[in-house]
Amino acid sequence: MTVRQNEITEVLNRPISQELLARDLTRLAYVAKDGTPRNVPIGFTWNGSQVVMCTSTNAPKLHSLRANPAVALTIDTEVHPPKLLLIRGRAELDAVEGIPDEYLQMNGSYQMTPEQRVEWEAQVRSLYDGMVRIVVTPTWVKLIDFETNLPSAVEELIQQQERQRT
Repeated sequence: MTVRQNEITEVLNRPISQELLARDLTRLAYVAKDGTPRNVPIGFTWNGSQVVMCTSTNAPKLHSLRANPAVALTIDTEVHPPKLLLIRGRAELDAVEGIPDEYLQMNGSYQMTPEQRVEWEAQVRSLYDGMVRIVVTPTWVKLIDFETNLPSAVEELIQQQERQRT
């Protein structure tokens, strides 16, 4: 499935997409080293063109992502009607020394007092000598808000129903 970059950009620039891209967690789906699917929640940040996630250098998902970098991300809400942003792309892995700025940014919206934030950051810096940035540039996106955008299967059922009525 080929999607033009300008179509991806248009979807990602919609207000609902921007709201979702400002959330704390995404669900990262990938194929594990045993060949079975995995879907894990992970903190992320959006830098305007890429989703950036960070993980420890010994995370099991890194072996899997090196073997098969194809990933899918879901960012959604917990209210009715739900809003969902679906993203596909390839994971690029970037090992860095110390704590990436993105890791500190992606945890910035959790409710912490300034004192808790200082303590949390000190713990993070003492635990990790380095991390791996998982960077995904979207190659396909779909926004579903259940008002103006529906899942394709639901759209198909509605069209079938309308054809039967005419």
